[in-house]
Amino acid sequence: MVPPDPIFFTARQQVVELATKHRLPSIFHAREIVEVGGLMSYGVSLDDQFRRAAAYVDKILKGASPGDLPIEQAAKLELVVNLKTAKALGLTIPQTLLLRADGVIE
Repeated sequence: MVPPDPIFFTARQQVVELATKHRLPSIFHAREIVEVGGLMSYGVSLDDQFRRAAAYVDKILKGASPGDLPIEQAAKLELVVNLKTAKALGLTIPQTLLLRADGVIE
């Protein structure tokens, strides 16, 4: 499991390459890492987070005081699986997991 850290996110390509080279199954916090070859991710949807941030900006531009706005917890978590990486690692992902996934990369 690779922790959600800006350093790992910035170096995601290198982290994925090392994990694949050493045949290490890995799980990440963001879909973007699975899109470059990571095995799977489970975490907040960055797209959803950006949409929520835009709603806050809209309220502030319309005059709301930032200190009066409530703090929100991420409401949407997503599971993404990369089948190409699973195959390269010699892994079979259970069908039950694939059916629960929000995204499957083939």
